[in-house]
Amino acid sequence: MMKHSQHTASTETLNAPTQAGAFKPITLLGSKTTRGWCYQILLALVLVGFCGWLYHNVVENLQTQRITTGFGFLQQSAQFAIGETLIDYTPRDTYARAVLVGLLNTLYVTACGIILATVLGFIVGLGRVSKNWLLVKLAEGYVELLRNVPVILQVIFWSVTIRNLPSPRGAIELAGLGFLTNRGLTFAVPEAHPGWQWTLWALLAGIVLSVALSMLARRQRERGGRLWPGARLRVALIVGLPLVVWWLCGAPHGIDRPTLRGFNFRGGFTISPEFTALLLGIALYSSAFIAEIVRAGVQSVPKGQLEAARSLSFSPWHVIRHVIIPQAMRVIVPPLASQYVSLAKNSSIAVVVGYPELANISNTLMNQTGQALEAIAIMMVVYLIISITTSLLMNIFNRYVAIKER
Repeated sequence: MMKHSQHTASTETLNAPTQAGAFKPITLLGSKTTRGWCYQILLALVLVGFCGWLYHNVVENLQTQRITTGFGFLQQSAQFAIGETLIDYTPRDTYARAVLVGLLNTLYVTACGIILATVLGFIVGLGRVSKNWLLVKLAEGYVELLRNVPVILQVIFWSVTIRNLPSPRGAIELAGLGFLTNRGLTFAVPEAHPGWQWTLWALLAGIVLSVALSMLARRQRERGGRLWPGARLRVALIVGLPLVVWWLCGAPHGIDRPTLRGFNFRGGFTISPEFTALLLGIALYSSAFIAEIVRAGVQSVPKGQLEAARSLSFSPWHVIRHVIIPQAMRVIVPPLASQYVSLAKNSSIAVVVGYPELANISNTLMNQTGQALEAIAIMMVVYLIISITTSLLMNIFNRYVAIKER
């Protein structure tokens, strides 16, 4: 009995605080959170110190070689011509404007490449899951051929192929709509008229309004379960609104057709061989990966969903439109964003074919001014902004197409 009392007393003594109102001391570094913050601050200081040392070393070496630093050269006259421009440019303009021309050309070929790669990728991807044996094998061959050949070789292949086409005097005629030569693709376009510009703006406005209407209809469907028959209204906005604007502007219908004069075509619109080779190379390469992404998204849809749609007598088009695509998009969109970013960065391959995009013009700028560090910094920042913007837009779209579970 005495031993039990002593054991109890000793246990209570160990569990009790040493003094009334006293607490065990807690060291500053004993907290896991505090140690984590200390490690992060230490790592940040090391990185800042390393960057400072690197910058000081670079500036000192440049001064030793008598190479000036800074971005003041951008205000100097470029003194070189650019073959393809989306804005007015002359050799008397500044380097800053030359860089802007290269940036716009990069955005132009990137946008065209994304559209072409997406269309081809979805078509081939749906062909991969078709029940037609021949279509499946053709789509499989397309994917395996294009995604296993380096993109730079594909760009060079298309460049060489186009350069070996006939000259303008022996041009390949495309059913009276245009001509294909070693100087590019020349085709007929509407004659210049202000009405076409207003029609284009009306088309863009119709697309924006149609998207907004579709989002509103989806929100109402998710909240109250009410279906809005907005398909005809969306078609009217995209098709009818531009037609009305075109008619109000005088219904311009003149066509500017290319004609052979001398050693080249005059009139129409010409897509240069450099742009065509770059566009085909990066778009076809990316479309092969997009096709596999689409195939994986379609195959992720449970078979029970397809059987239920067929039991309700849905046509194949309605099954794809209302059952497969909405559920597959949540699987397709995240990797699709990565392909768009890769396509934008692959546009820098234009250097090998001579298309004047940002990397090509920056190389010319470096050769003329010697400002290599600044030119590379400009390219890095521009491509970073393009990639971040593309990812941000695709993330917004991903939140829109995601299936929300309540």
